[in-house]
Amino acid sequence: MSATHAASAREVAALISGAPEQELDLLLDRYGDDPRRQVVHAIEAAVRRRDRARAERERVLGMYRLQDELSGGGVVVGVDEVGRGALAGPLTIGAVVLPAEPIVWGINDSKQLSPKRRSELAADIVCRAEAIGIAHVAPEAIDAVGMAAALRVGMAQAVEDTGVDPDCVLIDGNPVHAHPKERTLVKGDARIASIAAASIVAKVTRDDLMVGYSGEYPEYHLDECKGYGSPSHIEAIRMHGLTPLHRVSFCGNFIEPARLF
Repeated sequence: MSATHAASAREVAALISGAPEQELDLLLDRYGDDPRRQVVHAIEAAVRRRDRARAERERVLGMYRLQDELSGGGVVVGVDEVGRGALAGPLTIGAVVLPAEPIVWGINDSKQLSPKRRSELAADIVCRAEAIGIAHVAPEAIDAVGMAAALRVGMAQAVEDTGVDPDCVLIDGNPVHAHPKERTLVKGDARIASIAAASIVAKVTRDDLMVGYSGEYPEYHLDECKGYGSPSHIEAIRMHGLTPLHRVSFCGNFIEPARLF
């Protein structure tokens, strides 16, 4: 029996399945010609796993490369918001300065991540970022000035809260005119590392805030809906009226604005 076949198919399959990525190429070379079905299946699964890992690594590296290309180097602040379409709670803006190294692997648009993964990455970003800024625009301010102005003011405050003087401010979406050095990119939260980081930090910060508010206003299910217009939230507005957390200008379809909590 050849050295390749010295181990049982089950043993080889387990070895391949449990191998870290850096050892896979060696194992695939060693057992690539093994005809046993269990080994073949393990190799096929390992190749898919390796290719996914490489594609994910390249995706993240591409986010850092595009950030560098657009910014031209220097100090870059990535900015993104969360809560724009919510009926209750603040508009929350994150601003993040990421170093070129160490890379935050797994970083992505916060909407593409599970709550658990967002929390993990937020903690990683806090550890690795050179600076982080957060700004909240209160519901009454949104009602007073409108969303466009609220975004502009909030983003400017978040950048200022980082405490840095940026060479470039990269913002997700369309021009906001929040900073003289801003550059905007549609879907930037999925394409630029620092914008993705800002989206994650803003989302986790605001979600935690809304979970806290749910203790004050349990009827509105804020821990579940985070202030957005879920059926249970809308029904609660119709039954109980508005709280100080609600954006009156957003809730006209559900209740008379005069009915405040």
